[in-house]
Amino acid sequence: MNILVTGASRGIGKRIALDLKNSGNLFVCARNENLLKEIGAKDYCVCDLADDLTELKEFISKNKIDVLLNNAGEYIYGGIETMTNEQIEHIFKVNVQSALFLASCAVPYMKENHWGRIINIGSISGVMGEANASLYSASKSALIGMSKALALELASDGITVNTINPGWVDTELGEKSIEESEFSKEEILECIPQRRFVSPEEISAYVKYLISDDAKGITGQSINICAGLSVGI
Repeated sequence: MNILVTGASRGIGKRIALDLKNSGNLFVCARNENLLKEIGAKDYCVCDLADDLTELKEFISKNKIDVLLNNAGEYIYGGIETMTNEQIEHIFKVNVQSALFLASCAVPYMKENHWGRIINIGSISGVMGEANASLYSASKSALIGMSKALALELASDGITVNTINPGWVDTELGEKSIEESEFSKEEILECIPQRRFVSPEEISAYVKYLISDDAKGITGQSINICAGLSVGI
Protein backbone atom coordinates (compact mmCIF):
# COMPACT_ATOMS: atom_id res chain seq x y z
CA MET A 1 0.00 0.00 0.00
CA ASN A 2 1.12 3.52 -0.82
CA ILE A 3 -0.64 5.74 1.71
CA LEU A 4 -1.04 9.53 1.62
CA VAL A 5 -2.31 11.42 4.67
CA THR A 6 -3.09 15.11 4.21
CA GLY A 7 -2.89 17.55 7.10
CA ALA A 8 -0.51 15.14 8.79
CA SER A 9 1.50 17.61 10.85
CA ARG A 10 -0.78 17.67 13.90
CA GLY A 11 -3.97 16.46 15.55
CA ILE A 12 -5.95 13.61 14.01
CA GLY A 13 -3.83 13.57 10.86
CA LYS A 14 -0.59 13.15 12.77
CA ARG A 15 -2.02 10.32 14.86
CA ILE A 16 -3.29 8.55 11.74
CA ALA A 17 0.07 8.95 10.01
CA LEU A 18 2.04 7.61 12.98
CA ASP A 19 -0.29 4.63 13.35
CA LEU A 20 -0.08 3.74 9.64
CA LYS A 21 3.72 3.76 9.39
CA ASN A 22 3.83 -0.03 9.54
CA SER A 23 0.83 -0.58 7.27
CA GLY A 24 2.56 0.33 4.01
CA ASN A 25 4.63 3.04 2.37
CA LEU A 26 3.60 6.20 4.20
CA PHE A 27 3.56 9.60 2.51
CA VAL A 28 2.36 12.79 4.17
CA CYS A 29 1.64 16.41 3.33
CA ALA A 30 0.98 19.61 5.26
CA ARG A 31 2.19 23.20 5.40
CA ASN A 32 4.82 22.81 8.13
CA GLU A 33 7.94 21.01 6.91
CA ASN A 34 9.55 20.68 10.34
CA LEU A 35 6.48 18.94 11.76
CA LEU A 36 6.30 16.63 8.73
CA LYS A 37 9.92 15.58 9.25
CA GLU A 38 9.07 14.45 12.80
CA ILE A 39 6.69 11.79 11.48
CA GLY A 40 9.41 9.81 9.74
CA ALA A 41 7.36 8.97 6.64
CA LYS A 42 8.88 7.52 3.47
CA ASP A 43 8.53 10.98 1.89
CA TYR A 44 6.55 14.19 2.30
CA CYS A 45 5.21 17.10 0.28
CA VAL A 46 4.99 20.60 1.74
CA CYS A 47 1.88 22.32 0.40
CA ASP A 48 -1.11 24.48 1.21
CA LEU A 49 -4.34 22.88 -0.02
CA ALA A 50 -5.82 26.32 -0.66
CA ASP A 51 -3.11 27.04 -3.26
CA ASP A 52 -1.94 25.44 -6.50
CA LEU A 53 -1.86 21.64 -6.14
CA THR A 54 0.23 20.81 -9.20
CA GLU A 55 3.21 19.71 -7.10
CA LEU A 56 1.02 17.47 -4.95
CA LYS A 57 -0.53 15.94 -8.08
CA GLU A 58 2.96 15.06 -9.31
CA PHE A 59 3.80 13.66 -5.86
CA ILE A 60 0.75 11.36 -6.03
CA SER A 61 1.71 10.27 -9.53
CA LYS A 62 5.32 9.53 -8.61
CA ASN A 63 4.36 7.46 -5.58
CA LYS A 64 1.27 5.77 -7.10
CA ILE A 65 -0.95 6.45 -4.09
CA ASP A 66 -3.66 3.83 -3.59
CA VAL A 67 -4.78 4.76 -0.05
CA LEU A 68 -5.87 8.38 0.24
CA LEU A 69 -6.68 9.96 3.61
CA ASN A 70 -8.31 13.36 3.05
CA ASN A 71 -7.81 14.63 6.58
CA ALA A 72 -6.78 18.28 6.16
CA GLY A 73 -9.47 20.77 7.10
CA GLU A 74 -10.09 24.21 8.52
CA TYR A 75 -12.71 25.59 10.89
CA ILE A 76 -14.27 29.04 10.92
CA TYR A 77 -16.63 30.18 13.68
CA GLY A 78 -18.99 33.13 13.35
CA GLY A 79 -22.43 34.25 12.23
CA ILE A 80 -23.18 33.81 8.53
CA GLU A 81 -23.59 37.57 8.08
CA THR A 82 -19.96 38.07 9.14
CA MET A 83 -18.53 35.60 6.60
CA THR A 84 -16.72 37.09 3.61
CA ASN A 85 -16.55 35.66 0.11
CA GLU A 86 -12.84 35.04 0.67
CA GLN A 87 -13.58 32.94 3.77
CA ILE A 88 -16.25 30.95 1.93
CA GLU A 89 -13.94 30.22 -1.00
CA HIS A 90 -11.04 29.34 1.28
CA ILE A 91 -12.83 26.79 3.45
CA PHE A 92 -14.37 25.04 0.45
CA LYS A 93 -11.01 24.90 -1.30
CA VAL A 94 -9.36 23.27 1.71
CA ASN A 95 -12.20 21.09 2.99
CA VAL A 96 -13.90 19.98 -0.24
CA GLN A 97 -12.22 20.91 -3.52
CA SER A 98 -8.83 19.54 -2.50
CA ALA A 99 -10.40 16.21 -1.48
CA LEU A 100 -12.13 15.89 -4.84
CA PHE A 101 -9.01 16.89 -6.75
CA LEU A 102 -6.72 14.50 -4.87
CA ALA A 103 -9.19 11.67 -5.44
CA SER A 104 -9.14 12.43 -9.15
CA CYS A 105 -5.33 12.21 -9.06
CA ALA A 106 -5.14 8.94 -7.11
CA VAL A 107 -8.01 6.94 -8.64
CA PRO A 108 -6.12 6.00 -11.84
CA TYR A 109 -3.50 4.12 -9.79
CA MET A 110 -6.19 2.45 -7.70
CA LYS A 111 -7.95 1.31 -10.86
CA GLU A 112 -4.70 -0.16 -12.19
CA ASN A 113 -4.53 -2.42 -9.13
CA HIS A 114 -8.30 -2.99 -8.98
CA TRP A 115 -7.96 -1.97 -5.34
CA GLY A 116 -7.97 1.27 -3.38
CA ARG A 117 -9.17 3.11 -0.32
CA ILE A 118 -10.36 6.71 0.01
CA ILE A 119 -11.22 7.89 3.50
CA ASN A 120 -12.51 11.40 4.11
CA ILE A 121 -12.32 12.84 7.60
CA GLY A 122 -15.56 14.75 7.99
CA SER A 123 -17.15 16.00 11.19
CA ILE A 124 -20.25 15.45 13.27
CA SER A 125 -21.00 19.09 12.36
CA GLY A 126 -21.55 17.90 8.79
CA VAL A 127 -24.13 15.39 10.03
CA MET A 128 -26.02 17.49 12.58
CA GLY A 129 -25.19 21.08 11.68
CA GLU A 130 -23.54 23.58 14.01
CA ALA A 131 -24.79 27.09 14.68
CA ASN A 132 -22.22 29.78 13.83
CA ALA A 133 -20.15 27.26 11.88
CA SER A 134 -22.23 27.05 8.72
CA LEU A 135 -19.22 27.07 6.38
CA TYR A 136 -17.57 24.23 8.25
CA SER A 137 -20.81 22.23 8.51
CA ALA A 138 -21.59 22.72 4.82
CA SER A 139 -18.11 21.71 3.70
CA LYS A 140 -18.03 18.60 5.89
CA SER A 141 -21.51 17.61 4.75
CA ALA A 142 -20.24 17.84 1.18
CA LEU A 143 -17.65 15.14 1.96
CA ILE A 144 -20.46 12.76 2.88
CA GLY A 145 -22.12 13.31 -0.47
CA MET A 146 -18.79 12.94 -2.24
CA SER A 147 -18.13 9.61 -0.53
CA LYS A 148 -21.53 8.20 -1.47
CA ALA A 149 -21.21 9.21 -5.11
CA LEU A 150 -17.63 7.98 -5.52
CA ALA A 151 -18.44 4.74 -3.70
CA LEU A 152 -21.04 3.96 -6.37
CA GLU A 153 -18.78 5.10 -9.20
CA LEU A 154 -15.78 3.05 -8.08
CA ALA A 155 -17.36 -0.03 -6.49
CA SER A 156 -16.71 -2.31 -9.46
CA ASP A 157 -13.03 -1.31 -9.40
CA GLY A 158 -12.47 -2.70 -5.90
CA ILE A 159 -12.19 0.80 -4.43
CA THR A 160 -14.01 1.77 -1.23
CA VAL A 161 -14.85 5.33 -0.23
CA ASN A 162 -16.05 6.30 3.25
CA THR A 163 -16.34 9.28 5.57
CA ILE A 164 -15.46 9.26 9.27
CA ASN A 165 -17.22 11.97 11.27
CA PRO A 166 -15.47 12.71 14.57
CA GLY A 167 -17.29 14.58 17.29
CA TRP A 168 -15.33 16.69 19.76
CA VAL A 169 -11.77 15.36 19.64
CA ASP A 170 -8.99 15.97 22.14
CA THR A 171 -6.69 17.93 19.78
CA GLU A 172 -5.36 21.47 19.31
CA LEU A 173 -8.17 22.15 16.81
CA GLY A 174 -10.70 20.95 19.37
CA GLU A 175 -9.31 23.30 21.99
CA LYS A 176 -9.29 26.18 19.48
CA SER A 177 -12.91 25.46 18.61
CA ILE A 178 -13.84 25.70 22.29
CA GLU A 179 -12.03 29.02 22.64
CA GLU A 180 -13.90 30.44 19.63
CA SER A 181 -17.31 29.18 20.71
CA GLU A 182 -19.64 30.77 23.23
CA PHE A 183 -19.63 27.66 25.43
CA SER A 184 -17.15 26.42 28.01
CA LYS A 185 -15.57 22.98 27.87
CA GLU A 186 -17.72 21.90 30.81
CA GLU A 187 -20.90 22.99 29.01
CA ILE A 188 -19.85 21.12 25.87
CA LEU A 189 -19.12 17.95 27.85
CA GLU A 190 -22.62 18.12 29.31
CA CYS A 191 -24.00 17.78 25.76
CA ILE A 192 -21.97 14.65 24.99
CA PRO A 193 -23.69 11.45 26.19
CA GLN A 194 -20.38 9.79 27.20
CA ARG A 195 -19.23 13.06 28.85
CA ARG A 196 -15.83 12.91 27.15
CA PHE A 197 -13.95 13.97 24.05
CA VAL A 198 -12.97 11.29 21.52
CA SER A 199 -9.24 10.53 21.34
CA PRO A 200 -7.29 10.76 18.05
CA GLU A 201 -6.33 7.11 18.59
CA GLU A 202 -9.99 6.08 18.26
CA ILE A 203 -10.16 7.72 14.83
CA SER A 204 -6.90 6.21 13.66
CA ALA A 205 -7.92 2.72 14.81
CA TYR A 206 -11.01 2.89 12.63
CA VAL A 207 -8.94 4.15 9.70
CA LYS A 208 -6.69 1.09 10.04
CA TYR A 209 -9.75 -1.11 9.94
CA LEU A 210 -11.22 0.59 6.86
CA ILE A 211 -8.03 0.12 4.83
CA SER A 212 -7.88 -3.57 5.71
CA ASP A 213 -9.40 -6.34 3.61
CA ASP A 214 -11.74 -7.08 6.52
CA ALA A 215 -13.57 -3.83 5.61
CA LYS A 216 -13.81 -4.44 1.85
CA GLY A 217 -17.63 -4.57 2.08
CA ILE A 218 -17.88 -1.15 3.75
CA THR A 219 -18.24 1.64 1.19
CA GLY A 220 -20.25 4.82 0.82
CA GLN A 221 -20.75 4.98 4.55
CA SER A 222 -20.81 7.95 6.92
CA ILE A 223 -19.42 6.70 10.23
CA ASN A 224 -19.89 8.78 13.38
CA ILE A 225 -17.23 8.47 16.09
CA CYS A 226 -18.60 11.03 18.50
CA ALA A 227 -19.12 9.52 21.98
CA GLY A 228 -22.86 9.46 21.29
CA LEU A 229 -23.19 13.13 20.29
CA SER A 230 -25.11 12.35 17.09
CA VAL A 231 -27.75 10.37 19.00
CA GLY A 232 -28.99 13.30 21.07
CA ILE A 233 -28.77 14.59 24.62
